[in-house]
Amino acid sequence: MIQAIEQDRLPKSEASKLFRISRSTIDLWFKRKAETGDIKPKKRDSSAAKQKIADLNAFRQFAEQHQDRTQAEMAQLWEGTVSPRTISRRLAELNWSRKKDLRLPGTR
Repeated sequence: MIQAIEQDRLPKSEASKLFRISRSTIDLWFKRKAETGDIKPKKRDSSAAKQKIADLNAFRQFAEQHQDRTQAEMAQLWEGTVSPRTISRRLAELNWSRKKDLRLPGTR
């Protein structure tokens, strides 16, 4: 597609229709090529994919110790900063269901 635009002088709007991609995507690819010399995607930082709860066995012990707590309460008690959603995902890996709040609305 880039070659068709650069070498064959195909207008970007026609290339957009022909290759079924948006004109803004083509512009972004040309911008990336101008900045880096290539249109390959940027490499992601491997630390971004690091799990906040890496030791599942330690988490299992923690969950058993605090099984009477809600996920939000467990998130506050866990060492470091984790969200209740992170707690939820790790509990799901252990095949545990979340603690239900059975109180009536307005009585909390």
